[in-house]
Amino acid sequence: MTRTQKTVFILVALVALVVGLTVNKVLSGKGQGDPTALIDAGIILLPQSRQLPPVSMTNQDGQPVLVNALKDKWSLLFFGYTFCPDICPTTLAQLRQIKSELPKDVVDKLQVILVSVDPHRDTPTQLKQYLGYFDPQFLGLTGANVEDVQKVSNAVSIPFIPADTSKPNYTVDHSGNLALIGPDGTQRGFIRAPLNNQKLVAQLPGLLQRN
Repeated sequence: MTRTQKTVFILVALVALVVGLTVNKVLSGKGQGDPTALIDAGIILLPQSRQLPPVSMTNQDGQPVLVNALKDKWSLLFFGYTFCPDICPTTLAQLRQIKSELPKDVVDKLQVILVSVDPHRDTPTQLKQYLGYFDPQFLGLTGANVEDVQKVSNAVSIPFIPADTSKPNYTVDHSGNLALIGPDGTQRGFIRAPLNNQKLVAQLPGLLQRN
C-alpha cells in the first residue's frame, strides 16, 4: 500500500469517527441514556439509523445471507479476515471474553459477525474453522468479490483497502471498529477500537434492551 493510500485510509476513518462523536452529542436530550458513559465505552450512536445495502453474501455454512436482512438480534459487524496477523485474533478474543461476561439474556440478543475483507481466500469452510477457534456461535460472511464487501463496509463507514492478491502472503489494511446493527436490520452506530472489555460489559446490557 502506498503512502497516499495509507493517508486516505486514515483520513476516511478519522472523518467517520469525528462525525460519530459529533452526532452523538445530539443524543443527550433524546432519552438515549448517558451519552458520556457510552462514548467512554467506545460506543458511538447515530442520531438516525442507516439502511444497509441489499448485498447477498455467503455465511460460514455456505448459505446465502442478505446483509440488510440481519434482523431480530443486535449484530456486531467486524470487518476482518482469517489470515490477519494481529487485529483480528485480538478483537475476536476480546469479543469472546466480553460475551462470556454478559448476562445470558443479553447474550441471547447479540450476534458477532466477521465480514471477510479477503473473499479471495476466505471460503465458508475457512471462516467456520477459524471462528471455531474463538466461539462456534460467531458467524462469518464472505462475498463473491471484494466489491460486494466494499459496498457493505462503505455503507457503515468502516472502510478497508483491498489487497493485491497477486502477492504471496498478502495482508489487508482494515479498521478494528465494529458496526452496531439493531434488531431492525439498520445501523445504529459504531464501537471504536481498541475495545475496552470492562466498559463494554457495563454498557451493552442497557443498550441491547432497546428495540
